[in-house]
Amino acid sequence: MSDRRLPDVSGSAEYETLLLDVSRLLERARQSAGRAVNAVMTATYWQIGRRIVEREQRGSERASYGEELVAKLAKDLTARFGRGFSRTNVFQMRQFFLAYREKIQTVSEFSGADSIVQTPSGFFIGNPAFPLSWSHYVRLLTVPDAEARDYYENESLRGGWSVRELDRQIASRAYDRLGGKRTSSISKADRHAADYEIRDPFVLEFLDLKDEYSESDLENALITELERFLLELGNDFTFVARQRRLRIGTEW
Repeated sequence: MSDRRLPDVSGSAEYETLLLDVSRLLERARQSAGRAVNAVMTATYWQIGRRIVEREQRGSERASYGEELVAKLAKDLTARFGRGFSRTNVFQMRQFFLAYREKIQTVSEFSGADSIVQTPSGFFIGNPAFPLSWSHYVRLLTVPDAEARDYYENESLRGGWSVRELDRQIASRAYDRLGGKRTSSISKADRHAADYEIRDPFVLEFLDLKDEYSESDLENALITELERFLLELGNDFTFVARQRRLRIGTEW
């Protein structure tokens, strides 16, 4: 037998292209799988909430019945499935259904292949009924106003907000700042018209100002933050003064 060795292609440009292409395929597949699992679990939590509400409606009329039911269900689910089914989490599933039962008219049972769909690229993603992560929806449940909640959900999808960014936007009352209540009667298409998109608001919640403040209060808060920032940069920077006269041309 002749000694036939395979050619060494590890350093060739063709091989590097192949490796990069395959790596991208695997990365996209992992991302799609993660989205599919998340969508299925989120939809399952919606279904759990629906069943809790339906059982409450058929059960006792005592006010404490719902709390007793959630507490017992949480205990038994934790015993069977482990973490993730605390009383708080199960109660949030109930809230989730109540908040979205009007918006989501029907959601399939999400089992097996019925829970995923195939895209033209060949990858599978979860049912689009709940495109955000469960953590996003848990944060959205803290927004009592339905229109504001819809705004934050839509903006999270449009802007790709992380849970942390969503939390920041809610905490800084972005819906109110950007005229959400004032424009609540405007159509969705009009809200995203050119004049809406080019707005450039300043988010200054880090200044910890009250709802009403004077121009001098804003100036002092801004300068204090700038002073603190410059001093933290070290010896190569200096804070000269809070106010300083400047000459521009022939004028001060």
